[in-house]
Amino acid sequence: MKNTNIKQTIKNGYNKFNKHEFHNIEVIFITITTAIVSLYIGTKLNKQSKIENDKYINEIIENYNYILDNYYSDVDKDKLVKGSIDGMVASLDDDYSEYISKDENSSFYINLNGTYEGIGVEIYNNEKNDIVVLGVISDSPAAKAGIKTGDIIKKIDDKELTNTDKSELTKYVQTNKHESYNLIIVRDSQEQNITIKREMITIKSVATKTFEKNGKKIGYIYMSVFAKATSEQFKEAVNKLEKEGIDALIVDVRNNSGGHLETAISVISNFVDSSNIIYQIKQGDKITKYKSIGEVTKKYPIAVIQNSQSASASELFSSALKETYGATIIGETSYGKGSVQEMIKLKNGDSYKFTTKLWLTAKGNSINKKGVKPDIEVNLSDEYKNNPSDDTDNQLQTALEVVSK
Repeated sequence: MKNTNIKQTIKNGYNKFNKHEFHNIEVIFITITTAIVSLYIGTKLNKQSKIENDKYINEIIENYNYILDNYYSDVDKDKLVKGSIDGMVASLDDDYSEYISKDENSSFYINLNGTYEGIGVEIYNNEKNDIVVLGVISDSPAAKAGIKTGDIIKKIDDKELTNTDKSELTKYVQTNKHESYNLIIVRDSQEQNITIKREMITIKSVATKTFEKNGKKIGYIYMSVFAKATSEQFKEAVNKLEKEGIDALIVDVRNNSGGHLETAISVISNFVDSSNIIYQIKQGDKITKYKSIGEVTKKYPIAVIQNSQSASASELFSSALKETYGATIIGETSYGKGSVQEMIKLKNGDSYKFTTKLWLTAKGNSINKKGVKPDIEVNLSDEYKNNPSDDTDNQLQTALEVVSK
């Protein structure tokens, strides 16, 4: 990723989240092992007697059967069960508990895993309902084949894509696992034929660079998500910067909406050894403390830049470095997502997630609906929003000043 792309990512994230689109492109803070459970009525209850004696379960079963027996037309049982589960989850009145369709699942798990098999393009539908390339992942098959942002994809193999929802292209690539695909695209009003391979793609979620400030060499790491692939990328970034002889480090988690708990643990453990508690889990009245898995505690100054859309695992990261390492937090108060969700996968490919626990900081503080407050509050300047660059990024400049002293 080029430096300019880091800045554009932050700018795009700022604009996006200001429109309150913190939804399924958000990556949820998931428990260490995501629950994969095929559900049908009764399988989650341990004893048959519980089902028989539970008046609520009996009422569900009675009405389920009554609808099947008395509805004037045929009933889609899958749809009926889906609606029932969707309704139960919605009744929890929790922002982070929701039903997720099979199509949404695909994008959700791609974000969480950080890898997927495909061609490496981000797409959207324009006002004419054309499928347009929004972005091309670096080193992906699409990049190697010469696909560019703004290209209109009109056809893939024998499938016409004119006036077609973007999901149709995604479904085609997911279900037709060919070695390569033939695409017809339109660029500058000219049609082109492009052959593109299908490969395993790793989404790059970490980018680095260095700065000189007050005679010190400062390392900088931007981390966009806590996906499974992020852990190794982050470790490589830290090792690379340390070999370059940095005197201090800045970690930028602006607009990072979270991800896997085990990734957050791994990333934090780059900086503190196993004697340090880095977070706690509260379930009911029980609180369990968890320590770093690191071997060494670093010595150089660290600053973390966050904003109001740094959420979940990002907040655990910021709070852990602040409370165990003494890092300085710069920017805005974070989002305030201090809960943990469990993901349940259904037989039909859909899923639902619901909140099962709260997480606390290393010192036992809850940030839920409050966020992590910065040590130095700095709101992103209008100058940066209009003309993003390192020089106009006043949050970055403040962090450079702090760690270089």
